[in-house]
Amino acid sequence: MITDVVIAGGGPNGLMLACELSLAGVRPVVLERLPEPGEEPKANGLLGQVVRMVDHRGLHERLGGQAPPLPNTRYFMFAAMGLNLGLLPASPLYGLAVPQRQVVRVLEERAAELGVEIRRGHRLVGLTQDDDAVTVDVTAPDGDYRLGARALVGADGAHSATRKLAGIGFPGVSYDRRTNRTAHVTIPADLVDPTTGALTVPGRDPVPPFLPLRTDHGGFSYAPFPGHPPLISTTEWDQPETDGPMSLDELRASVRRVLGADLPLDPPVGEEHPVLRRLTSGHTRVADRFRDGRVFLVGDAAHVYAEGGGPGLNLGLQDAVNLGWKLAATLRGDAPAGLLDSYETERRQAADRMVTNARAQSALSAPGGDVTALRELFTELLGQRDVVHHLAELLAGADVRYDMGVAEPHPAVGRFAPEAELDTPTGTVRLAELTRGARPLLLDLTGNGAVAAALAEWKDRVDLVTARPGTPAPAFTALLLRPDCYVAWATDAPHPDPAELASLRETARRWLGAP
Repeated sequence: MITDVVIAGGGPNGLMLACELSLAGVRPVVLERLPEPGEEPKANGLLGQVVRMVDHRGLHERLGGQAPPLPNTRYFMFAAMGLNLGLLPASPLYGLAVPQRQVVRVLEERAAELGVEIRRGHRLVGLTQDDDAVTVDVTAPDGDYRLGARALVGADGAHSATRKLAGIGFPGVSYDRRTNRTAHVTIPADLVDPTTGALTVPGRDPVPPFLPLRTDHGGFSYAPFPGHPPLISTTEWDQPETDGPMSLDELRASVRRVLGADLPLDPPVGEEHPVLRRLTSGHTRVADRFRDGRVFLVGDAAHVYAEGGGPGLNLGLQDAVNLGWKLAATLRGDAPAGLLDSYETERRQAADRMVTNARAQSALSAPGGDVTALRELFTELLGQRDVVHHLAELLAGADVRYDMGVAEPHPAVGRFAPEAELDTPTGTVRLAELTRGARPLLLDLTGNGAVAAALAEWKDRVDLVTARPGTPAPAFTALLLRPDCYVAWATDAPHPDPAELASLRETARRWLGAP
């Protein structure tokens, strides 16, 4: 028996994809080599559009957030330089402090609710494919076996077996000069400001929580995650090689070199799996291609960044949501021509933008007087609202705009769904609450239902919703959302003319197929 999709990798990206496929009526099987979810701390939060994306799937509150998500309107950092988000009329930077292992737990629970089969302790070791199917070889606790599928997705990390077995190259840049040290610690209470949460370092300005500090000798950060001992991290360049295990004394010495001051650090209390690690290299790489026939890559299997952790997780979850509905439509047989090809086109655009982000921040964080002078000039530019807005959108991923094939598109087209409250006969509802089923959505606020009527032939695969605009009124009167919540078509006309309605129908054909 051939299953619909095999997903190699049961981390956040593989589980998110499994949920998306299941919502679209496709049967996935997840192969995860680890017998139990890993406890090793990795990413510590979600940042940017991915926060809104999980809200649109009803997962934000399950991950510990509040509804609706609220953007950061105070400050953030770019290469350890402050971004005054208060300068912006609307901040695009959303954040959710949640450790990666909790993301995995919540997504695994959601996948189980949707009936996803997850096979732990099962490892992909071989694959062959033809025009009709992919056959994978699997090593498992109860014996090796083969499994056929109509598609295989590699969500198996930076060292992806899927990518290697498919013969897909992974070019990029290695950073061998940097040494990162990170540990959970206990810090004397009198060194933490009870009002701001900032860390008081002798002889230096207070260090705000979660915002990295750069000195001429390296980088330092202090992250007091709720319910856990604080994480202290340092970054240094051109350190001598060390083969022995990481120690707290090593971190203390690194802090002294970076900050020029001693910081009392004691072992953590109450943490079951405390971090104590040293990383001596980093990589920024993007795969030659994200697809090879019936084989696809998402997340770290497709792209990795020297900054590690959060940026890769944020990008990978969005890969999964972008690929899920397109792959499902193709397997169901109702996808328009070229739909699946748009996965790589769109997500490579996002991956390349993240490369620019990561490499620029790396360059601006390096030690040395020349870099310090560049940072001084850059800091002057950060007093300008347009510069802050540009960088905030870069960090959030909100500057990525997909080509929807619409001539002279509305400003919302190609971007993630705007925030909006709507008045319905049953009460006020957020637009995000209408997208939990991962289906296309046509929202008609014109009051006469003409826009919804224009897509009546697609009612079997599009949720047609008529409502009244809430307060404040959104900057559109109707829009068509793809299942990944990106705007394919929109208008702000009170009464769209026949040409606009014809454009809507053409857009529906382009992304959803013939009615």
